Amino acid sequence: MTVWSRLRPYAMVAPSIVVFSIFFIYPIFYMIFLSFYNWDFINPVKEFVGFNNFVELFKDNEFLQVLSNSLNYTLLSVSLSIVISLLLAIWLNREGAWYGFVQGALFSPHIVSLVSVSLVWMWLMDPKFGLLNALLDMVGLPKQTWLSSPDSSLLSLVLVSVWKGVGYNALIFIAGLQSIPKDVYEASALDEANWWRKFYKITLPMLSPTLFFLIIINLISSFQVFETIAIMTNGGPINSTNTLVFYIYEYGFRYFKIGYASAAGAILLVVVGLLTLVYFKLLSRKVHYQ
Repeated sequence: MTVWSRLRPYAMVAPSIVVFSIFFIYPIFYMIFLSFYNWDFINPVKEFVGFNNFVELFKDNEFLQVLSNSLNYTLLSVSLSIVISLLLAIWLNREGAWYGFVQGALFSPHIVSLVSVSLVWMWLMDPKFGLLNALLDMVGLPKQTWLSSPDSSLLSLVLVSVWKGVGYNALIFIAGLQSIPKDVYEASALDEANWWRKFYKITLPMLSPTLFFLIIINLISSFQVFETIAIMTNGGPINSTNTLVFYIYEYGFRYFKIGYASAAGAILLVVVGLLTLVYFKLLSRKVHYQ
């Protein structure tokens, strides 16, 4: 084997590694570096402050609320999206033009930009002229405050997130369901197993790789929510919908506290990494690969 034969695989992937390092790896390390400095983004001089930015973050009640908002938003949006999309996938996993149409309709919100989705849902949730309150009023139910109240604003954003993401999740679940061998279900039918036993003993275990993948993807994307907050609520009312990414944007590009924002970004990196690691440790052994 020649030297070039040995080096060729590395040469083939080198451009991708260089691009990945420049646009992903370097920014992460530079963010961690900046988290130990005070810098206003304009003055070339950076003031080293050590861990002061991190100490100030955890002394700030606003940041603690933002962290709580992020965790609550992630828990609600991921759990609701996974459960609803799994139920829809089980219902839609069959042949027929009608089911194909419904699959396409469910998936269509996923390809629409978040800006468009946010603008439409702002109109739908308008407390005076919105369609949702008009429908509630038609059936005799009380109108909701939606985005204008701290008690319902975060749940309203969760509703938008679930509506946009459930179609993608359902489509991935359907692909996973169709990969399960049909003879397994035929064998369970001979044993006269009921629907719940088939789901718990066959469907769920054999769907666990798909479920594992979707929870990780949804977990990470939920912590990255930004567009809907920036357009629909701007973090309000009373900081009730402010999350980590929007908080980082505010302090970095509105108040020009780059070191402080970088420290918040480092904490976001640690939180997502720890949650992902714990999830892998707790559930990876329960994933059954065929």
